[in-house]
Amino acid sequence: MKKLLFGLLFILISTHIFAQKYAFVDTDYILNNIPAYKAAQDKLNQLSADWQKEIEVEYTIVDRMYKDFQAEKVLLTNEMIKQREAEIAAKDKEIKDLQKRFFGPGGELFKKRQELVKPIQDEVYNVIKNIAESGNYAIIFDTAAGASILFTDPKYDKSDEVLEKLGYKN
Repeated sequence: MKKLLFGLLFILISTHIFAQKYAFVDTDYILNNIPAYKAAQDKLNQLSADWQKEIEVEYTIVDRMYKDFQAEKVLLTNEMIKQREAEIAAKDKEIKDLQKRFFGPGGELFKKRQELVKPIQDEVYNVIKNIAESGNYAIIFDTAAGASILFTDPKYDKSDEVLEKLGYKN
């Protein structure tokens, strides 16, 4: 009986001693409360809209070229038809290359996002890491990333602490 009682006591104490602490943050909430992040997002949205307009203008030109070609096709020689088709195809390829340059992987938008947003995200990550280390948290979940957490106790939400350590108030 003493062994059983001692075993149960040992299990209770060891689980209490080795219990892990968990917390969560909402990175969307954190980032949306940082003015520099909002400004960076606004700048990225403006750049994206400007580049999209530029591409749309170019597509309008190609569309006009194609319609003119269709209207004049009956009057053109075979060589002229091939030349016009090549011009239209070249212009279309030029626009697709422009789209890729702006919006493709490693494109201008990606580079600008790396330049404007990544430093802010890195700073947030470092603060979260420091909170985890100083608070002895085993895991900090991000509820913004769609984590499937069914219940969270607000007392473990460290989002405001991250903002405070970054120098922002909510």
